[in-house]
Parts: sequence; structure tokens; C-alpha cells
Amino acid sequence: MASKASTVKRAQRIRRSLKKVSGSRPRLSVHRSSKHIYAQVIDDTKGHTLAAASTIEADLKGNLKTGADTAAATAVGKLLAERAIKAGVKEVVFDRGAYIYHGRVKALAEAAREGGLSF
Repeated sequence: MASKASTVKRAQRIRRSLKKVSGSRPRLSVHRSSKHIYAQVIDDTKGHTLAAASTIEADLKGNLKTGADTAAATAVGKLLAERAIKAGVKEVVFDRGAYIYHGRVKALAEAAREGGLSF
């Protein structure tokens, strides 16, 4: 299992490479824990969160069996895409953090693409 320091270094390395290619596009950041998944669309130039969604929200929590499966990640991705488009964001850069593009992270990304975000 990776140590905390190596996980942070990996996330910083990925974020640094994203800043080079992002241009002025906001960043779709994903965080997953053992019980929930969280996603935000962040404007790094201003330092503001434009849209956010997670499995701890009341409207999602009641409809999901658990917050820690791919079905929950799909629901969060669709909700985030809907909120981001409402905020005027259509193109983002996907920041997977220190997580590999697999499982819940991949399900969230694909649901966000189906919801109308392009990355």
C-alpha cells in the first residue's frame, strides 16, 4: 500500500501536468473515500468551485444503496455534469488525483461525459 507522502506526490505530479495542458479550462477534481465519492469543478485561475456533487447529499443519499460503488459514482457524475452545465461550463480537464482511472473514478468520468461535459 502506498504511503501518504507518495500519494500526495502522485496527485501533485498529475495536477502539475494538467495545468500545462488545461489552458483556461476548469478542473474536474475527484476524491473517493471508503464510504463516499466527491467531485468538484474548480476554476484554478480564480480559486473558486463552480459546481460540486457528492454521495453525502440528501437527494442522492436516499436513492443509493451505498455511497461507495460504481452506481453511486455514476449518479454523482450525472449530477455534477448537470450542475456544471447550469453554471456555464462545458469543457473541463479531468483530475483523477492519485487514483487510477478504474472503477468508481472511471464510472464518474463516463457519467459526466454522458451528462454533457467534454474532456
